[in-house]
Amino acid sequence: MSASTADPSVSGGDFHGGVQTNDQIPSPDTLRKVDNHRVLDRHGQSHSFKSLYSGPGTSNRVLIIFVRHFFCGSCQEFLRTLSESITPKVLEPLADSTSLIIIGCGDPALIEMYEKETNCPFPIYTDPTRQLYQDLGMMCSLAMGPQPAYIRKSMVRVVVESMAQALSYLPWGLAHKSGNSRQIGGEFLFEPLDHHSENAGDEAKRVKWCHRMKTTRDHTEIPDLMRVLGIDSKGMNLSGEQSS
Repeated sequence: MSASTADPSVSGGDFHGGVQTNDQIPSPDTLRKVDNHRVLDRHGQSHSFKSLYSGPGTSNRVLIIFVRHFFCGSCQEFLRTLSESITPKVLEPLADSTSLIIIGCGDPALIEMYEKETNCPFPIYTDPTRQLYQDLGMMCSLAMGPQPAYIRKSMVRVVVESMAQALSYLPWGLAHKSGNSRQIGGEFLFEPLDHHSENAGDEAKRVKWCHRMKTTRDHTEIPDLMRVLGIDSKGMNLSGEQSS
Protein backbone atom coordinates (compact mmCIF):
# COMPACT_ATOMS: atom_id res chain seq x y z
CA MET A 1 0.00 0.00 0.00
CA SER A 2 1.25 3.42 -0.87
CA ALA A 3 0.77 6.40 1.40
CA SER A 4 -2.95 6.78 1.88
CA THR A 5 -4.58 8.08 -1.25
CA ALA A 6 -7.94 8.48 0.41
CA ASP A 7 -9.02 11.43 2.48
CA PRO A 8 -8.37 10.13 6.03
CA SER A 9 -11.33 12.11 7.39
CA VAL A 10 -13.73 9.99 5.35
CA SER A 11 -13.91 6.28 5.99
CA GLY A 12 -16.51 3.60 5.50
CA GLY A 13 -15.02 1.89 8.54
CA ASP A 14 -16.53 4.40 10.97
CA PHE A 15 -18.58 2.38 13.50
CA HIS A 16 -18.96 -0.59 11.12
CA GLY A 17 -15.91 -2.82 11.37
CA GLY A 18 -12.26 -1.99 10.83
CA VAL A 19 -10.83 -0.04 7.96
CA GLN A 20 -9.20 -1.75 5.01
CA THR A 21 -5.49 -1.20 5.53
CA ASN A 22 -2.39 -3.35 5.84
CA ASP A 23 1.06 -3.43 7.38
CA GLN A 24 3.11 -2.89 4.24
CA ILE A 25 6.44 -1.18 4.90
CA PRO A 26 6.51 2.49 3.75
CA SER A 27 8.54 2.95 0.60
CA PRO A 28 11.75 5.04 0.49
CA ASP A 29 9.78 7.66 -1.48
CA THR A 30 7.18 7.83 1.29
CA LEU A 31 9.87 8.24 3.95
CA ARG A 32 11.51 11.04 1.98
CA LYS A 33 8.11 12.70 1.75
CA VAL A 34 7.49 12.62 5.50
CA ASP A 35 11.04 13.33 6.70
CA ASN A 36 10.47 17.08 6.83
CA HIS A 37 6.94 16.98 8.23
CA ARG A 38 6.83 18.85 11.52
CA VAL A 39 5.85 17.64 14.97
CA LEU A 40 5.48 19.74 18.11
CA ASP A 41 6.82 19.10 21.59
CA ARG A 42 5.10 20.04 24.86
CA HIS A 43 6.37 23.61 24.53
CA GLY A 44 4.96 23.96 21.02
CA GLN A 45 8.44 23.91 19.49
CA SER A 46 8.68 22.38 16.03
CA HIS A 47 10.88 19.42 15.06
CA SER A 48 11.27 17.55 11.79
CA PHE A 49 9.91 14.02 11.88
CA LYS A 50 13.27 12.66 10.71
CA SER A 51 15.07 14.23 13.67
CA LEU A 52 13.12 11.92 15.99
CA TYR A 53 14.62 8.75 14.58
CA SER A 54 17.81 9.71 12.76
CA GLY A 55 20.71 12.00 13.52
CA PRO A 56 22.88 12.97 16.49
CA GLY A 57 21.76 11.54 19.79
CA THR A 58 19.20 9.10 18.39
CA SER A 59 19.23 5.39 19.16
CA ASN A 60 20.10 2.79 16.55
CA ARG A 61 16.49 1.64 16.57
CA VAL A 62 13.50 3.87 17.26
CA LEU A 63 9.95 2.61 17.71
CA ILE A 64 7.49 5.41 16.95
CA ILE A 65 3.98 4.87 18.27
CA PHE A 66 1.12 6.93 16.85
CA VAL A 67 -1.82 7.22 19.24
CA ARG A 68 -5.32 8.62 18.84
CA HIS A 69 -6.58 11.82 20.45
CA PHE A 70 -5.11 12.70 23.85
CA PHE A 71 -8.36 11.92 25.73
CA CYS A 72 -8.66 8.44 24.22
CA GLY A 73 -8.93 6.12 27.22
CA SER A 74 -8.03 3.04 25.18
CA CYS A 75 -4.73 4.51 23.99
CA GLN A 76 -4.01 5.70 27.52
CA GLU A 77 -4.51 2.15 28.74
CA PHE A 78 -2.17 0.90 26.01
CA LEU A 79 0.56 3.31 27.09
CA ARG A 80 0.09 2.50 30.77
CA THR A 81 0.55 -1.20 30.08
CA LEU A 82 3.45 -0.55 27.72
CA SER A 83 5.16 1.78 30.20
CA GLU A 84 5.02 -0.89 32.90
CA SER A 85 6.45 -3.60 30.65
CA ILE A 86 8.87 -1.94 28.20
CA THR A 87 10.79 0.37 30.49
CA PRO A 88 14.06 2.16 29.69
CA LYS A 89 15.73 -0.37 32.00
CA VAL A 90 14.36 -3.25 29.91
CA LEU A 91 15.68 -1.62 26.73
CA GLU A 92 19.21 -1.08 28.07
CA PRO A 93 20.56 -4.63 27.56
CA LEU A 94 19.49 -4.86 23.91
CA ALA A 95 22.37 -5.29 21.46
CA ASP A 96 21.06 -2.39 19.37
CA SER A 97 20.33 0.78 21.35
CA THR A 98 16.55 1.21 21.22
CA SER A 99 14.19 4.02 22.19
CA LEU A 100 10.47 4.73 21.96
CA ILE A 101 8.67 7.90 20.91
CA ILE A 102 4.96 8.68 21.11
CA ILE A 103 3.10 10.93 18.65
CA GLY A 104 -0.46 12.15 19.11
CA CYS A 105 -2.60 14.56 17.09
CA GLY A 106 -3.90 17.09 19.61
CA ASP A 107 -2.85 20.40 21.09
CA PRO A 108 0.70 20.35 22.51
CA ALA A 109 -0.65 21.92 25.71
CA LEU A 110 -2.16 18.49 26.53
CA ILE A 111 1.12 16.56 26.29
CA GLU A 112 2.04 17.10 29.95
CA MET A 113 -1.37 15.78 31.03
CA TYR A 114 -0.99 12.78 28.73
CA GLU A 115 2.44 11.96 30.12
CA LYS A 116 1.17 12.05 33.71
CA GLU A 117 -2.00 10.07 32.98
CA THR A 118 -0.08 7.26 31.27
CA ASN A 119 3.11 7.33 33.37
CA CYS A 120 4.93 7.34 30.05
CA PRO A 121 8.73 7.68 30.40
CA PHE A 122 9.24 8.27 26.67
CA PRO A 123 9.17 11.55 24.70
CA ILE A 124 5.75 12.62 23.46
CA TYR A 125 5.11 14.84 20.43
CA THR A 126 2.07 15.79 18.41
CA ASP A 127 1.07 16.26 14.78
CA PRO A 128 -2.11 18.37 14.89
CA THR A 129 -2.22 18.47 11.08
CA ARG A 130 -2.36 14.65 10.97
CA GLN A 131 -0.31 14.82 7.78
CA LEU A 132 2.09 12.18 9.07
CA TYR A 133 -0.80 9.84 9.80
CA GLN A 134 -2.17 10.30 6.31
CA ASP A 135 1.11 9.97 4.43
CA LEU A 136 2.16 6.89 6.41
CA GLY A 137 -1.11 5.19 5.53
CA MET A 138 -2.96 5.42 8.85
CA MET A 139 -6.71 5.73 8.55
CA CYS A 140 -9.81 7.00 10.36
CA SER A 141 -12.47 4.93 12.06
CA LEU A 142 -14.71 4.86 15.13
CA ALA A 143 -15.08 1.06 15.06
CA MET A 144 -13.92 -0.36 18.40
CA GLY A 145 -13.15 -3.93 17.44
CA PRO A 146 -12.52 -6.62 20.08
CA GLN A 147 -11.14 -5.59 23.47
CA PRO A 148 -7.37 -6.17 23.63
CA ALA A 149 -5.46 -7.59 26.58
CA TYR A 150 -3.72 -4.27 27.23
CA ILE A 151 -7.02 -2.69 28.34
CA ARG A 152 -7.50 -3.83 31.91
CA LYS A 153 -10.51 -1.67 32.77
CA SER A 154 -14.11 -2.05 31.72
CA MET A 155 -14.99 -0.03 28.63
CA VAL A 156 -17.64 1.82 30.63
CA ARG A 157 -14.93 3.04 33.00
CA VAL A 158 -12.60 3.88 30.10
CA VAL A 159 -15.28 6.00 28.41
CA VAL A 160 -16.39 7.74 31.61
CA GLU A 161 -12.81 8.62 32.58
CA SER A 162 -12.12 9.91 29.08
CA MET A 163 -15.17 12.20 29.19
CA ALA A 164 -14.25 13.43 32.66
CA GLN A 165 -10.74 14.31 31.48
CA ALA A 166 -12.11 16.32 28.58
CA LEU A 167 -14.57 18.19 30.81
CA SER A 168 -11.82 19.05 33.29
CA TYR A 169 -10.04 21.01 30.55
CA LEU A 170 -13.05 23.16 29.65
CA PRO A 171 -11.75 26.15 31.70
CA TRP A 172 -8.56 26.20 29.60
CA GLY A 173 -10.35 25.86 26.28
CA LEU A 174 -8.70 22.49 25.61
CA ALA A 175 -11.65 20.13 25.96
CA HIS A 176 -12.09 19.99 22.18
CA LYS A 177 -8.40 20.15 21.26
CA SER A 178 -7.27 16.60 21.99
CA GLY A 179 -7.20 15.69 18.29
CA ASN A 180 -9.56 14.18 15.74
CA SER A 181 -11.52 11.39 17.46
CA ARG A 182 -11.66 9.31 14.28
CA GLN A 183 -7.94 9.23 13.68
CA ILE A 184 -6.35 5.87 14.46
CA GLY A 185 -2.64 5.23 14.60
CA GLY A 186 -0.05 2.49 14.58
CA GLU A 187 3.55 1.57 15.30
CA PHE A 188 6.66 1.98 13.11
CA LEU A 189 10.12 0.59 13.91
CA PHE A 190 13.02 2.47 12.32
CA GLU A 191 16.46 0.89 12.09
CA PRO A 192 19.74 1.65 10.25
CA LEU A 193 20.27 0.51 6.69
CA ASP A 194 23.81 -0.44 7.71
CA HIS A 195 23.87 -2.30 11.02
CA HIS A 196 27.66 -2.55 10.90
CA SER A 197 28.19 1.21 11.11
CA GLU A 198 29.77 2.41 14.36
CA ASN A 199 27.45 5.42 14.25
CA ALA A 200 24.27 3.63 13.25
CA GLY A 201 22.12 6.15 15.11
CA ASP A 202 23.28 8.83 12.67
CA GLU A 203 22.89 6.74 9.52
CA ALA A 204 20.01 6.60 7.04
CA LYS A 205 17.19 4.45 8.35
CA ARG A 206 14.31 2.43 7.05
CA VAL A 207 11.11 1.06 8.56
CA LYS A 208 11.80 -2.58 9.36
CA TRP A 209 8.34 -3.36 10.76
CA CYS A 210 5.05 -1.55 11.13
CA HIS A 211 1.46 -2.03 12.17
CA ARG A 212 -1.47 0.19 11.18
CA MET A 213 -4.51 0.09 13.41
CA LYS A 214 -7.78 -1.12 11.89
CA THR A 215 -9.96 -0.08 14.84
CA THR A 216 -9.71 2.30 17.79
CA ARG A 217 -8.40 -0.51 20.04
CA ASP A 218 -5.99 -2.19 17.65
CA HIS A 219 -2.54 -1.23 18.96
CA THR A 220 -0.06 -4.10 18.84
CA GLU A 221 -0.32 -6.19 22.00
CA ILE A 222 2.60 -5.66 24.39
CA PRO A 223 4.02 -9.23 24.17
CA ASP A 224 4.07 -8.90 20.38
CA LEU A 225 5.89 -5.56 20.60
CA MET A 226 8.42 -7.14 22.91
CA ARG A 227 9.06 -9.89 20.36
CA VAL A 228 9.49 -7.32 17.60
CA LEU A 229 12.08 -5.49 19.71
CA GLY A 230 13.87 -8.70 20.65
CA ILE A 231 13.00 -8.44 24.34
CA ASP A 232 12.92 -11.76 26.16
CA SER A 233 9.74 -11.54 28.24
CA LYS A 234 10.41 -14.85 30.02
CA GLY A 235 10.50 -14.32 33.76
CA MET A 236 9.40 -10.69 33.58
CA ASN A 237 6.51 -9.21 35.47
CA LEU A 238 4.35 -6.25 34.44
CA SER A 239 6.80 -3.74 35.87
CA GLY A 240 9.52 -4.99 33.56
CA GLU A 241 11.63 -6.34 36.42
CA GLN A 242 12.97 -9.87 36.51
CA SER A 243 10.75 -12.17 38.53
CA SER A 244 12.33 -14.20 41.28
